[in-house]
Parts: sequence; C-alpha cells; structure tokens
Amino acid sequence: MRLPQGFLSSGVTAGFKPSGRPDLALIASRLPAAWAFVGTRNMAAAACVIRARALYASGAPLSAIIVNSGNANAVTGDSGREADQAMAERAAETLGLEPGTVLTASTGVIGRLLPVDRLVVAVPLARMSLGDEVEPALAAIQTTDTREKKAERVLSNGARIVGFAKGSGMIHPDMATMLGFILTDARVDETTLRETFQGLVDRTFNAVTVDGDTSTNDMCVCLANGAAGPVPFQEFRNELYEVMRDLARAVARDGEGADKLITVRVSGAPDDAAARRAARLVAGSNLLKAAVHGNDPNWGRALAALGRSGLTFRPRDVSLNIQGVCVFDGAPQTFDSAQVSAAMGAEEVVFEIGIRGSARGTGEAWGCDLTAEYVSINSDYTT
Repeated sequence: MRLPQGFLSSGVTAGFKPSGRPDLALIASRLPAAWAFVGTRNMAAAACVIRARALYASGAPLSAIIVNSGNANAVTGDSGREADQAMAERAAETLGLEPGTVLTASTGVIGRLLPVDRLVVAVPLARMSLGDEVEPALAAIQTTDTREKKAERVLSNGARIVGFAKGSGMIHPDMATMLGFILTDARVDETTLRETFQGLVDRTFNAVTVDGDTSTNDMCVCLANGAAGPVPFQEFRNELYEVMRDLARAVARDGEGADKLITVRVSGAPDDAAARRAARLVAGSNLLKAAVHGNDPNWGRALAALGRSGLTFRPRDVSLNIQGVCVFDGAPQTFDSAQVSAAMGAEEVVFEIGIRGSARGTGEAWGCDLTAEYVSINSDYTT
C-alpha cells in the first residue's frame, strides 16, 4: 500500500526480537506535520508514552516516528526514559532533525531495558531503506500479530489517509490500540484535528477488547503534512473514522488465537458512550467468547453481561438477535438452535441488543472468540 505524499517508511532488523525478524520501523515526513495523539491511561505507562505526552503538550510539529518491537521499555525507570530519549536522538541525528520533532514508540516484553547500542547500526540502515510503501514499517512493528492491519481512503481532492496498526493480545484499550499510526497528506487545522481525534478513538480503538488487559504502551497517532492541500474537514473526519474503524476491527479479528470476530451493537442506551461501554463489556465476556468459539447460541450469557454493564433496564424491554435471528424479545423466543449454531460458524458473529424506551444512544464494539491457542501463546510468551 502506497503512503500519502511526502511520507516515507522502512522496517529493518535491529536485534530486539530473538526471531531475527524486522523490529525497527522508521516513518518520516518531508514536511513538518500537524498531529494528534492519544496514549494509554495505564499508570505503568512506558517511557515512550510519557515522552509523547510532553511533546504533545509542547505543540511542536512532528517530522518522524521511530518504533521498536520486541521490547516495551516499560517500568524501566530513569534508565528506560534515557534509553527512549537516546532512540529519538539517534533518529533525529540520522535524519537531520531536532529530537523534539521525533516521536518514539515501543512494544514487546515489559520490564526489559531497551538496548540502545543496537540502534547505532540499525537507524542509519532504516534511513537508507526509506520508501513509499507501508508494508516494511508494518512488518517491523508486529509482535504476535498473524495478519496485516492496514486501511486507506481517498478524499475528493485526491488526498489520502493511510493507517496501519499492530495489536493481537493485551487489548482492552483505555485510549487506542497497542500501536496505531495514521498518515495523511490532507491539510487540516491541528486544533480541530486534536479536538476530534479523541472522540474517534473512543468510537473505534476504545471499542475493542480481546482479553481485558490494557497495555502499558498503547498509542495512536495521526500525522497530517498538508502536501495534497486542504479538504473539507467533515469529509476528512468521516473518512478518518472509516480508516480507524477498519483498523479496530482488524485488531479484534486478530486477537491472539482467535478464529472469529465478535461484533456487538447496542441501541436504546442513555447516550452513545454508555452504549459503547455496554457493547464492549458484552463482547469481552469470557463466557460469551467461549460460546462463540463453540458455535453455541447460549444467549443468556449476552444478557447476563448486559446486566452488569451499568445500564438500567427491564429484561422485558430488551431484544437480542444473534446473526439476525431473534432469540429473545422481552422473553425467550422459539428459534432453530441448529440453524443459529450453523450461522455462528461464520468469521464474524453479530449480536444486536435493543432496549425499548425513549433513550436513543447507540454503540458498537468488537472482540473475538476465546480459544485454547490464546492460552498457549500467553503461557510461554517469554520462554
């Protein structure tokens, strides 16, 4: 997938991953870029997230992002912060930039200090490898991912929005996904972009759950370098949302060991935020996730999860459809269990929950089924 005008990326091997696969990505913009950022609210936030918050508050434009995988450099104290700063400085020196215009991001094993010496050779190599395709950088940021997560949209003036992300486990974001980068050559007002971005994150990446764990390194960034000129902001916002939604669904679909994507839609909540919270809680129910894996139309698990979501309702006012089949509407409905079970064998299983009344809040969330493979992946992650 080609990057928007003025952007370049690369992915090389620095030696952070024992596998020897690419683990260092470099993203550069030929023009200083306006940007929006959301980072994890986890109190054990990694050094890169702490530094990103400070850069964001400064209001300075960005010209590059350097990302390593295989090492989260989280809860590593002052030494970790120094290592993160050294990574930014090495990238800035190589690109001829100021360190304050370079964002850092890390993902991987928590509690291990980033070995900065491996950047000495790797960063210049990443600089020499820069090209206009997204795939090299995407490959370098992945850890347990099994699928590429990328999306794009083209705007009316020819500007493009290209996004890519990584994330498979430790996904129950309180801001974004594990790592998500969205690049556009549209010219947009930075203040408006920043005001809009958090709301889009809430509707997309914050509506994803894989395992209920919020990462220490979650980060989502949007860079706009303006190379393609201005575009109506409402159009830009709508297409940005579509790119982010595509990526969020892709993260849920690639949950560690997952076979299926779970989509939960809730309507009739007091507001959209409450509907999204309820939808994500239902999607994250381990009992429901296991039922989806076994093609079991055990609808009671969905209603039980809804009942602890914080919404106030009477069961007689609730309806529930699974794969388009009504299984509950104020009371249990008669349905062909074998038919619904067969329909649940699809790659995406959709639960639609409606609450009758005057409230109009709607929300959507995404998760995945729970498989034995998830346990296998996470029982020997560092060994």
